[in-house]
Amino acid sequence: MTALAAPQPAPHPHPGLFISFEGGDGVGKTTQITVLAGLLDAAGADHLVTREPGGTGLGREIRRLLLHSGEVSPRAEALLYAADRAHHVETRVRPALVRGAIVLTDRYLDSSVAYQGAARALGTREVRDLSLWATGGLLPDLTILLDADPSIAARRTADRGAKDRLECEAGAFHTVLREQFLLLADAEPRRFVVINADQDRDQVADEVARALPPAIEARSARYREAGGRGALTPLERAAARIAARLPDGGRL
Repeated sequence: MTALAAPQPAPHPHPGLFISFEGGDGVGKTTQITVLAGLLDAAGADHLVTREPGGTGLGREIRRLLLHSGEVSPRAEALLYAADRAHHVETRVRPALVRGAIVLTDRYLDSSVAYQGAARALGTREVRDLSLWATGGLLPDLTILLDADPSIAARRTADRGAKDRLECEAGAFHTVLREQFLLLADAEPRRFVVINADQDRDQVADEVARALPPAIEARSARYREAGGRGALTPLERAAARIAARLPDGGRL
């Protein structure tokens, strides 16, 4: 298993901020997205909460086929995720970014690289390239990787009740997933923030919130360097309000 070279950012600058949450099953992505969305509500920030698969009507049907129907061959699995992602970006994610919103997505292309590329052994580069083609090269500005021991995450998943098709995979599958996610984070340290998800929920939420203001500042700089017009005042105001709500004014 090898780390990937960092892909080039997509063209066509947008004034929004794109944040993906990644990690194995049971690490707490949905919980942390809900907490961060509440913080954005309190800060008056325009935002969109979505997920893959299932962030659109088409995506919900694809999600049912992938997770709650019968057997799906590995290559068909990868193609279905890519189809969902293409439609999701075109109809929900990119329009929100163009209007200047903060987009929070539960999973994005790094999940395909880890699940289908590594754990299904289809090839990490091939699967990543498929998703980059499907989305016109759109990458998150910030990826929050919630990292937890697979055995702990498995217990959390079991506590939720019935498991989906991927959650039922053997322990070795989930070990490979964790290793690949960490390799992806090592390859792109400017995009990824790795957070220990074995911590208390509030500690994790604090670290997630602390990652937001620097990401907004970096997005603002890239937008202007790429020829974007005007200041990202809505995003920057949100960053200041979020930082003010954190201990020590959000200083690390």
